Amino acid sequence: MDSSKSQLVLKRAINIKAVVTPRWKDEVQQQLQTQINQIDGQLQQLDSQGQRAIAEIQKQSLQPPGPQTMQQIESIQLQVNEKKSELLDQKNQSLQNLQQVQLLEFDQEVNQFQVEGFFSVGLGDNLVNKMQVEILLRDGVVEEIRGDI
Repeated sequence: MDSSKSQLVLKRAINIKAVVTPRWKDEVQQQLQTQINQIDGQLQQLDSQGQRAIAEIQKQSLQPPGPQTMQQIESIQLQVNEKKSELLDQKNQSLQNLQQVQLLEFDQEVNQFQVEGFFSVGLGDNLVNKMQVEILLRDGVVEEIRGDI
């Protein structure tokens, strides 16, 4: 039997882990703080846009404002509040992540992300072992490749 025909190329998810180091911790904390600051900026911008839109509607409407004008204002406030809620959820998640990072101990391994990679599999190979591959990084440098590559 021709062995070249008994090979397949498949795709697998590869877990990328990082060793917690002082440098890694600082970088992740800075990234999370930047996210939090950006969300704060978006919240402020959202508030001012909502207020401007409401002021514009009030300026263009009759005094006292009619039911249609009040409905427009309520609609804007509802949209602003929905977006605010979404942003506050993101901010809370980032704050929780920041707290979790601060509690990590040095030399601990943490999952960072996944990448996809291709691999060959042939007759007699253990597919389960070939699917379980991970890469360990220390300050961005590959320290170890684990599994059947």
